[in-house]
Amino acid sequence: MAKTDTLHIRIEPKVKQQAEETLKDLGLSITEAINVFLNQVILNNGIPFEIKKPTYNKETLQAMEDTKSNKNLSKTFDSVDEMFEELDK
Repeated sequence: MAKTDTLHIRIEPKVKQQAEETLKDLGLSITEAINVFLNQVILNNGIPFEIKKPTYNKETLQAMEDTKSNKNLSKTFDSVDEMFEELDK
């Protein structure tokens, strides 16, 4: 058996749970997925996928700014029914 080393990482519980569920559907454990990732880092001599900030069009950026600056432009609801009642007004 090959020697192994231990890697300790901290991750948000929700992220770990969602990753485990997704990887299970692919037939992989988190350990196996991390090994695949690290081997791809070696083979690609870097991160094996593009990492970039999300880009938004002008209208989306403006809507986000408007919402941040004016609390009246966004509203939260306690239930879907409450939201639909507001939409029906």
